[in-house]
Amino acid sequence: IGKSAFAGCTSLTDIVISNSVAEIGGGAFEGCTSLASIDIPKGVKNIGYAAFYGCTGLTTIALQDSVTEFGREAFRGCTSLTGISIPDSVTEIGREAFRDCTALTSIVIPNSVTEIRGGVFEGCTALSSVIIPDSVTKIGEDAFRGCVSLTNIVIPDSVTKIVDGAFDGCTGLK
Repeated sequence: IGKSAFAGCTSLTDIVISNSVAEIGGGAFEGCTSLASIDIPKGVKNIGYAAFYGCTGLTTIALQDSVTEFGREAFRGCTSLTGISIPDSVTEIGREAFRDCTALTSIVIPNSVTEIRGGVFEGCTALSSVIIPDSVTKIGEDAFRGCVSLTNIVIPDSVTKIVDGAFDGCTGLK
């Protein structure tokens, strides 16, 4: 699905993606505010830059284990998204991929991820549960900035670097 293919289609409520699709391009569904759910079929490997940016009505995303990468800002501003199950096939979650997903309450990062990139969960004000696997070695700048509902987090021994502002504004952390 090409870059900006359905961008700004504010009345789009449902879409069926063919199993033959291998990539969802940058901004493909950006600003589709009425899109409530999406089923990413087996075969899709990459979800591009800002693919679902600003899909404020998006509540559920079903991902298959073929997805390996979420581009930068892939789901940024999906303010109705409460949870997402990230498959073990994902090796890279782009910067700010879930930034400002203000309804997101929990996240389990798969063992296949080695770095929590900058701003990935910044502004996720409802995020209260995060599981970081032993595979992660770095937590990027502003990764959890402003996650005010986060009260507890276990950072595994594998983490060797926590960059500036990673937990800035996490006023609920004890």
